[in-house]
Amino acid sequence: MRAIIIGAGITGPVTAIALQKAGIDAEVHEAYQRTADGVGAYLNLAPNGLAALQVLGIDQHDLGGFDTHTLALRSASGRPLAHLPMGRDDAAGTVSQTVRRSDLYVRLRDEAARRGIPVEYGKRLVDATTRPDGGVVASFADGTTAEGDLLIGADGLHSRVRAILDPACPPPRYTGLLNTGGYASGVSVDAPEGTFTMTFGRRAFFAYANRAPGDVWWFANVPQARAATDDELAAWTPDRWRAELISLFADDDGPALDLIAATPSIIAPWNTLDLPTVPVWHRGPIGLIGDAAHAISPTSGQGASLAIEDGVLLARFLRDHGDPAAAFTAFEAFRRTRVEKLIAQAKRTSNQKIPNPLTRVLRDRVILPLVGRAAARTTRDWITDYRIDWAAPTNHVTS
Repeated sequence: MRAIIIGAGITGPVTAIALQKAGIDAEVHEAYQRTADGVGAYLNLAPNGLAALQVLGIDQHDLGGFDTHTLALRSASGRPLAHLPMGRDDAAGTVSQTVRRSDLYVRLRDEAARRGIPVEYGKRLVDATTRPDGGVVASFADGTTAEGDLLIGADGLHSRVRAILDPACPPPRYTGLLNTGGYASGVSVDAPEGTFTMTFGRRAFFAYANRAPGDVWWFANVPQARAATDDELAAWTPDRWRAELISLFADDDGPALDLIAATPSIIAPWNTLDLPTVPVWHRGPIGLIGDAAHAISPTSGQGASLAIEDGVLLARFLRDHGDPAAAFTAFEAFRRTRVEKLIAQAKRTSNQKIPNPLTRVLRDRVILPLVGRAAARTTRDWITDYRIDWAAPTNHVTS
């Protein structure tokens, strides 16, 4: 069996490595002419995603990130609201990692190359068709084609493969927030290493993690009633955006203003989007995984982890079912409930970040303290304790 994978971000290389482990050849095709080294902000890799990487022999401490084990939630006045674990240590010592997206991308890309998996750049997918014998032909904008027994769309939120499978698929949903962030240097914060301190500010949401003395990573979620257009996003010049953030956090307790001032280059704002449900995950030997099938708000801290889970799980289903169409069908039946439940939960969390005088008191005095107490008593977590048993057969798994 030979697989064509569209997209060489995080999901594509992981899937190719997992397919190789399952005895299936794969080649990855990336639309852009160049690699994405140094591109993007940072993300959280939760224990469930890290455990899935361990199935492939990729160690959590070889990703260039740092341990992040706790969330400390605070009000705009600095009052503690809750302490939440970012996943609990398992027998393997798996702890959430905060890592630059580009570092993770480079590590996975280089690992795929080390294992002999080909990655082609400048291959923008135009169409994918099924041959009479059941195989797939991928056609690219440069006039070239690729043929295989199946095609996997790992091409993200704005997936071309998804549009081919279902032109009527609903577009991504705006969640009500702009994202931004940066890396502050030469400034100290009163927070232990490994803890993300998150503040529900009066006008916007701010979070930071102390990576090391004088090295603080932070992000902000800025409420906006509608998604910004490309022109509106471009109008936020670096100086104007910095001034806007200073204004937003001027009345909140905490180090936001110091961190913004100590950040040489603040990441330009972008709309936060998700996909609540994608009606069509596959047709015959063509299927979707990762953000192409179930994009989730970064509020969840699960986007990359779910994509990594997908790659490993789909490889197992293809290993055990043999027929790509049957494997995609079984994979969807097994997977859809978990990911859509997480997307809905992440949207509720995003809503909590949008200031509302009517709900702030309920959130700060009732909901979050209750969540914190429940987390302290819980010994299992359905999200981060999820583990993949590579050896277990999937032939008879349907849910």
